Amino acid sequence: MARAGFDNEEQLIDYMRKVAIGRSGFNSFLQLDPVRCWDGEAEIVMEIRPEMTQHHGFAHGALVGMMADNACAWAAGSAVGDVVTGSYTINLLAPAKGARLRSKGTVIKAGKRQVVVRADVWAEDDGVDPVLVAVAQATIVPTGIATSKETAASAA
Repeated sequence: MARAGFDNEEQLIDYMRKVAIGRSGFNSFLQLDPVRCWDGEAEIVMEIRPEMTQHHGFAHGALVGMMADNACAWAAGSAVGDVVTGSYTINLLAPAKGARLRSKGTVIKAGKRQVVVRADVWAEDDGVDPVLVAVAQATIVPTGIATSKETAASAA
């Protein structure tokens, strides 16, 4: 299921940093860090800053949702190319308190018109076991727009 247009995971992660983060004001502001993006899987880390919390000091639920959405979309994109989110459902399981959020997305089934993906989101803090704070399932839609390592090079 390796992504067409890229020879390896490092090229695709470089593309995600330059395009999915670098060209997205929101993702850039959040300082997302792609850890994995290959073969139908994605993993993203985001440090939680004070301005990202709600009144109890937890990471805002919208950020937990964004982490699930991005993990699903990036996992799907690693399998089928450029994508957009069609829909997602999320279950918030616990308060997202800690130093960072980590999301992992895995493609369940990739088709021509849609990709079904699952994501888990954890809150992490140094010296403490990660806490599963959300699970999500998404329907991701391929755009049909070709992307490649050449697109990443031109984005630089």
